Amino acid sequence: MSASIDRIVVINDLSHAMGGASALAVGSARSFAERGYRVALLAGDAPDSVLAEAGVAVTALGQARLLGRGGALLDGLWNRAAARMVRRWIAENDTPRTVYHLHGWSQILSPSIFAALGPVRERLVISAHDFFLACPNGAFTNFATGAPCPHTALSRACLAEACDRRGQAHKVWRVARHAVQRFVYQPKTSPPVLAIHAAMRPMLARAGIPPDVIHPLPNPVVPFAPARIAAERNREILFVGRIEATKGADLALAAARRAGVPIRLVGDGADRTRLAAEYPEAQFAGRLPPARIGALAASARMLVMPSRYPEPYGLVAMEAALAGLPVILPPSALLARDLVAADAAMSVDPRDTAALAAVLAALARDDARVAAMSHAAFTATRHLALSPEEWIDRLLVHYAARLEPAQAPAVARSASGSKPIAASVAGA
Repeated sequence: MSASIDRIVVINDLSHAMGGASALAVGSARSFAERGYRVALLAGDAPDSVLAEAGVAVTALGQARLLGRGGALLDGLWNRAAARMVRRWIAENDTPRTVYHLHGWSQILSPSIFAALGPVRERLVISAHDFFLACPNGAFTNFATGAPCPHTALSRACLAEACDRRGQAHKVWRVARHAVQRFVYQPKTSPPVLAIHAAMRPMLARAGIPPDVIHPLPNPVVPFAPARIAAERNREILFVGRIEATKGADLALAAARRAGVPIRLVGDGADRTRLAAEYPEAQFAGRLPPARIGALAASARMLVMPSRYPEPYGLVAMEAALAGLPVILPPSALLARDLVAADAAMSVDPRDTAALAAVLAALARDDARVAAMSHAAFTATRHLALSPEEWIDRLLVHYAARLEPAQAPAVARSASGSKPIAASVAGA
């Protein structure tokens, strides 16, 4: 018996595709609507009219992100308006065959969202795009040093760690929020958690989330180019991402200058103006649509992803690798081990400017090595990502399992890539 889904409710801080997690949440809502499902999006910001035109019913608070408005400290702990919005929607629209998918809540919706979703918890799925389910600062990282954090959230060691990027007072607030979250979320009885990389499982399990409810689900990826980019013929280093400290744009620029190699940066952010003045030899392309990024990638020799802090996935690394671009990324990126094992990447600490520059300079001289990495990236990394269509199929499988618990083991087995079963449960 297939599970007929009456409606899919996507819940996220933002209704605009800003950043990886929001892009996935909003993109999934559009894709479900395109497949003929009734779809609702519950969001914390102002509604996006484009979604309504795509057939997605948007209910939104119209609030700004926490750091952009007054009252953020209290609303971040417990956003009463967000809880009322979700409770009201459930009271007026819920049916026994409506499924709910929670993506992001740390920027607007707050832990109150878990309490509001309590009545439909048995039909809820949660995506872990980061570590906010298990870590107060969302990264299992000491932002002051860049070192990985080995502690369990709210343990004595956690409370003593000066790890917050905005200082100790903000750490105290984050700890308070996490304590509230733990109380209402109840991790030991968590709904299914979809982790974007398998290596997230032991880290999420530190919070008490049972490992057997944590399901790896790689991100959907559209490569920069459909055919292999002949990277060995090119000279330019490519950076794609926000131009800010977390993504390490300054680290890429410093290493490229030291190595004497040309670099182009795609993206925008708080540090762009300053870095453009400090590095006049670099090319700053600004924020571009995917097609324009693909055109620039065709002239790149490699992609550098020098994030200062752990990347649970690293979408641009896979967009580049699947197009045949070698990738340089930090050991803290969860994809690093996979890409290096496929001979598609090299891993180096971007904070070590000399080491990163040495890698860039060596690859700039070695066409044969770059060609080998390019071919490996294009042919040996397909298993690390899903196509957008496969990703939607897998989501539907997980939703069906929430509606038909007795069928959950069979559905879970099909999630390794069996499209016929995913299609059968999608037949609403």
